[in-house]
Amino acid sequence: MEKLDYKVTDLPGYRAIGLKWEGAYSEVAGLKEMIQKMSNRVSELEHAVNPQEQLGLSYHLRPDGFLHYSVYEVSPEQEIPAGMEEINVSPMTYFCVHHPKGKDIGHTYTAIYHWMKENGEYTPFTEAGTKYYDDLPIKHERYPYKRDLKDPHFDILIPLTKK
Repeated sequence: MEKLDYKVTDLPGYRAIGLKWEGAYSEVAGLKEMIQKMSNRVSELEHAVNPQEQLGLSYHLRPDGFLHYSVYEVSPEQEIPAGMEEINVSPMTYFCVHHPKGKDIGHTYTAIYHWMKENGEYTPFTEAGTKYYDDLPIKHERYPYKRDLKDPHFDILIPLTKK
């Protein structure tokens, strides 16, 4: 297992607006199209905090797939454009790691999973009363504007809670 270059850090909450997708793992091609569509619509978010950084927020709330928001952080005065949704992310502690270009995404997530099992201080955050279907139930990703969709590099942020 390769060693991860990670940090655990507290980040402030934020407001984000974008598109929502929910589906089975077998329908993930539709998710990729939706992410590209949101990337093309960022110009509609005139109050985007950083239009060069697209966010992917995944919540594993179903046994056969997940819920995903493709969004951009926005300031309070941003109106919600037609067909888009708002999501508010609370301040949290995150496990943060960079997934480099040329590496297998599955290997990066497997290394994160092993870190979660081996560390004694933290466990993945879950909302009380919510059923999740993945060992890493909530995954936040930050994608740079200029990225290769076939061989991406991006930051992975896993919300944590103290054990």
